[in-house]
Amino acid sequence: MKIDSLPIPNRLRDSYLGLGITELYPPQEACVKAGLFERKNILAAIPTASGKTLIAETAMQKEISVGGKCLYIVPLKALASEKYDDFSGKGVSVGIATGDPDQRDEYLGKYDIIVATSEKTDSLLRNKAEWLKRVSLLVVDEIHLIGDESRGATLEMVIAKLRYQNPNLQIIGLSATMGNPEELAKWLDAELITSDWRPVDLREGVFYDGKIKFHDAERVVPAAKKDDDINLLLDTVDEGGQCLVFVSSRRSAEAYAKRAAGALKRSSPALDSYAERIAKADTTASGKALAEAVRKGAAFHHAGLPREARAAVEEGFRKGDILVISSTPTLAAGLNLPARRVIVRDYQRYDAQTGMNKIPVMEYRQMAGRAGRPRLDPYGEAILIAKDKSRVDELFEEFIDAPAEKIRSQCQKESELRAHLLALISTEFTNSRSEISAFMERSFYASQRAVHRRLDKNIESALLFLEDSGMIERLGDAVSSTYFGSLSSKLYLAPESALMIKAVFAEHANDEFSAFAVLHLLCMTPDMFRFYLKASDERMVDDILLKRGDEIWFEEFSEEFFGAVKSAAVIEEWISETSEEMIAERYSIGSGDVHAAVENLKWLLHAASRITHEFAPALEDGIKKLEIRAAHGIKEELIPLISLKGIGRVRARRLFERGITTPEELLKAD
Repeated sequence: MKIDSLPIPNRLRDSYLGLGITELYPPQEACVKAGLFERKNILAAIPTASGKTLIAETAMQKEISVGGKCLYIVPLKALASEKYDDFSGKGVSVGIATGDPDQRDEYLGKYDIIVATSEKTDSLLRNKAEWLKRVSLLVVDEIHLIGDESRGATLEMVIAKLRYQNPNLQIIGLSATMGNPEELAKWLDAELITSDWRPVDLREGVFYDGKIKFHDAERVVPAAKKDDDINLLLDTVDEGGQCLVFVSSRRSAEAYAKRAAGALKRSSPALDSYAERIAKADTTASGKALAEAVRKGAAFHHAGLPREARAAVEEGFRKGDILVISSTPTLAAGLNLPARRVIVRDYQRYDAQTGMNKIPVMEYRQMAGRAGRPRLDPYGEAILIAKDKSRVDELFEEFIDAPAEKIRSQCQKESELRAHLLALISTEFTNSRSEISAFMERSFYASQRAVHRRLDKNIESALLFLEDSGMIERLGDAVSSTYFGSLSSKLYLAPESALMIKAVFAEHANDEFSAFAVLHLLCMTPDMFRFYLKASDERMVDDILLKRGDEIWFEEFSEEFFGAVKSAAVIEEWISETSEEMIAERYSIGSGDVHAAVENLKWLLHAASRITHEFAPALEDGIKKLEIRAAHGIKEELIPLISLKGIGRVRARRLFERGITTPEELLKAD
């Protein structure tokens, strides 16, 4: 099927033709024949790199041409930025929504396409953004993440609410391979498109004893070095390809990149330029190690790096200057970085409860799917490395030939159900117990018969918790939220977090204000990203508790408690103007981790200030000051100066040390 034959605007058609895209891939053609342009719901469960974005983009542009509005949901902020760039400059207006969780962001309504994360969309629904009612086409990228433990329930409820609110909504679900696509398609009332077709042939094999074993052949890999993972890289580079290497931890990613850099020893002005960008963006030891590796053609990539450093690595790899990236699995989850060969070196992951476990087949497929660059590579290879001969056949059975796991609704978890039922009640999606049951009957949770019999019991248990917590009120069949319940939901807090904050602040409202006490409490909430506590951190945490233990307002000696002590200490260093480099070194974390913790805490401090305004007003002023300090990384004395545009933590400190402590004094200065 030719691009010329599609009912899409001329500007989009010309854009495709300019890129050399003249006809559809078979899975894309199957979507068109299934009713993509007739507003049929479509679930495309097809391999990575088989053209899912084009399916969505053509449908969205067709919808816009007849006056529609499109919402494109992604799982990650980084992926939102990538899709925003993909869709921009093609004759339609594109907006991006990843910001504050308690804003309506009504300005987004002026755009034709809005790209948003599922959490941001959920927040917009809770805050009753009017423009969402005008969305006529919903695209859900990586829709199989409806089965993800941490974010699946949110994605499911967002889809259910948008379908309930917008009865004529067309839905396009884009997914990698999953074990039960029929169940998801049935819930969505969607035409199911499945395919094994890929634009680049994928060869999957296992490496052992100098050879890659495929189903139908073997390939000898020259033993240039002593390490298997380096030999696989050099073999690829020698024939003009690039590699992605997936490992289980950040430390492993960094160690591999250092070894790869030593083996590659490339040099070029382009590599020097990327290295300088990285060194400027990340002054920590990790950043310096990355810059050094990049100078020689290798890189690592993980969430501990600042965004600017990750962007430099991604750009260098896309342009072919960086020859290998070693990464934790986050890279496989969304970013479009294909390579000639994907090496899945670590296929086990440590879990604190159960020890070492093999990764899910779906995760392996996501990694393997990155092999083969369309129009650049004649084929792609995904290679597992066996530790001994007996593992060769086992790895074929466990990963290459194994079916993908079935996805399960995460709304069966009561903690998730509480938060989403509260949101339904506080936004008046539902006003009675019977309406709640009727709404939940339309969920993916209810459609999965294995869990359906527990649905009513779980709903009742969640409602009792919310009622006992003072978040909802019930009178006969009628259900309504209290002011506290509505506030918690709008602030996008888990009910357990809101309760903890309200109860502890009310108890300590008249105590002397302690920034460390507030930080530790917020780091204890289920909504906070906490730093992992390594064995080497134990003495440091003991020292902090010895000196600061009396300040802590919430004592519950658990793994979370000690992790919260470390996390609070990191944030306190940040608001004491300690450099990122020093914080990263002192606590063995990445610069990107500091930024992630600060972003998370800024939101929780904002939520805490709203809660204290209502329930512990004596603490409100202190928390508002703490919110400003966390946002800028400053001591309290710099708050007046930081209010001026263009003055950050470094410049404000310089002014203060020269005796200029307020905007008024700055106005008088020569």
